[in-house]
Amino acid sequence: MGVPEATRGPTGNHPRNRHRAATPEDLCFPENARPGQLTHSAATMKEFHTMTDTPVTQRCNYTNIRPTLKQGSSGDAVKQAQCFLNFSLTGDDLLVDGDFGPVTDAATRRFQKCADITVDGVIGAQTWSFLTFWANSSGFAC
Repeated sequence: MGVPEATRGPTGNHPRNRHRAATPEDLCFPENARPGQLTHSAATMKEFHTMTDTPVTQRCNYTNIRPTLKQGSSGDAVKQAQCFLNFSLTGDDLLVDGDFGPVTDAATRRFQKCADITVDGVIGAQTWSFLTFWANSSGFAC
């Protein structure tokens, strides 16, 4: 199965779409796209661009690294995860402060439950994959 072709799409009517104003960077992916098919690093993004001749831009650009994160973690990777969570979940936005505290832990667990993946509050490879997919899609995980 090939990598889905990225296309521009509508931003919808959800009140949180103030973050989703239509720009050249806005991307929608076909409904049959699966998490894990999309990019995890600049190298993969470059490869995807080469395969489709369509530039791929992520909405959150604090860092390209995807370390395992849990309560107590801090730094740019936490900011990246918090930003991805904001684009993946409905409701109040998380403060993107780079501190993985109880609020980020609760949002991570809510996201994991909605995405039907292991609910442990840890952002590891599986959670990063699903976060990357949902944050860069036109919908919300929940």
